[in-house]
Amino acid sequence: MDISVIVPLFNEAESLPELHSWIQRVMNENKFSYEIIFINDGSTDSSWEVIEDLANKDNNVKGIKFRRNYGKSPALYCGFEAAQGDVVITMDADLQDSPDEIPELYRMVTEDGYDLVSGYKQKRYDPLSKTIPTKLFNATARRISGVHNLHDFNCGLKAYKKEVVKNIEVYGEMHRYIPFLAKNAGFDKIGEKVVHHQARKYGVSKFGINRFVNGYLDLLTLWFLTHYGKKPMHVFGFIGSLTFFVGFIALCWLIVDKIVALTNGVYGDLLSNHASFYIALTAMLLGSQFFLAGFIGDLVSRQNPRRNDYQIEKEIRIK
Repeated sequence: MDISVIVPLFNEAESLPELHSWIQRVMNENKFSYEIIFINDGSTDSSWEVIEDLANKDNNVKGIKFRRNYGKSPALYCGFEAAQGDVVITMDADLQDSPDEIPELYRMVTEDGYDLVSGYKQKRYDPLSKTIPTKLFNATARRISGVHNLHDFNCGLKAYKKEVVKNIEVYGEMHRYIPFLAKNAGFDKIGEKVVHHQARKYGVSKFGINRFVNGYLDLLTLWFLTHYGKKPMHVFGFIGSLTFFVGFIALCWLIVDKIVALTNGVYGDLLSNHASFYIALTAMLLGSQFFLAGFIGDLVSRQNPRRNDYQIEKEIRIK
């Protein structure tokens, strides 16, 4: 099979027939063998009934229905699991992504050799309250992920080699960082294509301002897991040792200073009357706690059944 099109959706009953007809036309014009997998993420409207009707009319249509709303990442994860096409295309169900982009995305993966191609909506039909935070978010994502050639990490329109979607795990709200996840799995040939962005035709956006806050938190989590997920002692141990050392040196200096004063007959206040004494003790305690956190984190990571889950592209076995 040439292409699997994965469409996660939530309350998009109005747009589904038009989207299906559009995808079908593009596929038939280019003589692609294909499947369309609609992932109904707990819709409360008639989306599932529409999907069932489309499947009855078109054998290329498949559907997965969640019992409740889990989010876009779980929907994509299940879609990736079910996909059978050599190239996997993801797009949103609101008709803002154009199926006419599919042939070129397919060509870039199959002929140009990209592992992943992400859409770039250079001209957007979104309000400034959405576009400005999006630009800041993408600039931060480029900096932290090391994927410097992408302008829009969160564009729903993407194309992947089948091997990519079968070797990454999309969970939580990590759909925003699929290029980062792919890079970490060893698929580093990541490209970008300027795509047409259309104004929303039906319904309203399902994403609020909180997605930007959650997006930054997820990015920090992914960065930490990438660099220290399998070696937490390296970060916590270093911070703990440094903090403990600074506190210990400060305490030693206070003690030596007090001994020198006593030797010269200057008694003064007790060490416990000085704020610096407690600051030094606090630094030593914090340092010990950080070190122990790293040690416990290392123990936990060693018990993780996926601690040695490395992506192997090829293997030569002894005959």
